[in-house]
Amino acid sequence: MFSKSCEYGLRAVIFIAQQTTQNNKVSLSTISEKIDSPQAFTAKILQQLTRNAIVKSIKGPYGGFIIEEGKMNTKLSEVVRVLDGDAIFTGCGLGLKQCDANSPCPLHYKFVEIRDNLKNMLDHTSLQSLAEDLNADLAILKR
Repeated sequence: MFSKSCEYGLRAVIFIAQQTTQNNKVSLSTISEKIDSPQAFTAKILQQLTRNAIVKSIKGPYGGFIIEEGKMNTKLSEVVRVLDGDAIFTGCGLGLKQCDANSPCPLHYKFVEIRDNLKNMLDHTSLQSLAEDLNADLAILKR
């Protein structure tokens, strides 16, 4: 459902959130290693997240990535919008350009329900809550 860059971006921002709760700044190389993603690709994604104020990049020898305190309540839907846009919340399950209640594709009504449930979950899930799940060993980011 998500693009590869969105998948890596979600993993990266959740990992950074977890590290932020432990007062750690994390380097690009550490993020790439811990979420099992290519470093150059991860750098581009983090640049986009930084430009959109989801994460903060701190320069220098003691720098790294963090999530500012006020941003820990950021919902996953905001991260998805930054990386993939709104198409996942409005698009057709078969990728058709014209698909709506007036001209539905064969999956339209089933996909609308799935799409709405996904949006609801992303709208109600914060970086803070996922960081807490990682800290409690209730979730993983890498196999």
